[in-house]
Amino acid sequence: MVSPAKPGKVQIYTGNGKGKTTCALGAGLRAAGHGLEVLVISFMKAKVAWRGDGDDINYGEFRSIEQIPNYTIVPMGRQSWVDKENPDPIDIRMAQDGLKMAQKALRDHKCDVLILDEINVAVEWNLISVEDQLALIKEKPDDVELIMTGRYARDEVIQAADLVTEMREVKHYFATEKLDARKGFEY
Repeated sequence: MVSPAKPGKVQIYTGNGKGKTTCALGAGLRAAGHGLEVLVISFMKAKVAWRGDGDDINYGEFRSIEQIPNYTIVPMGRQSWVDKENPDPIDIRMAQDGLKMAQKALRDHKCDVLILDEINVAVEWNLISVEDQLALIKEKPDDVELIMTGRYARDEVIQAADLVTEMREVKHYFATEKLDARKGFEY
């Protein structure tokens, strides 16, 4: 494993605007290009999600990342969407499994960059606790970069981070053109 030249930081990408996951995956792409080992744990996402309208969403990042050395992505979600008001016990278990995987990756120093995609949403929807999220930040080895994404980043998580970027929607074609999610851009 190649460690970053400088101590690792904690980055948060949050807000209601588009681009949080994309930004984190781009940071991972850059790190992998420098020989760093990147692990992405994608909370609440499966490789293929069922939309309910007969179409499936095949998240393109899973296919792309499989082609990049030193870059691994692990989906920790079912094909169906999580019910925010009444999450299925399977969704809670999968999020907890993702949390355990993240804890082990940090404890065993399995990567130089750990991206926890949609962890903020998993906390907001009570699939994992904010205390567990904060413990990941505290347990992070000094030379590991930790990147957390998703809407709803809690104030205490923002305070514990070194870098916080809030994506703010100014204009979106979902509203202005009444478009659905587009292959290659939203998934």
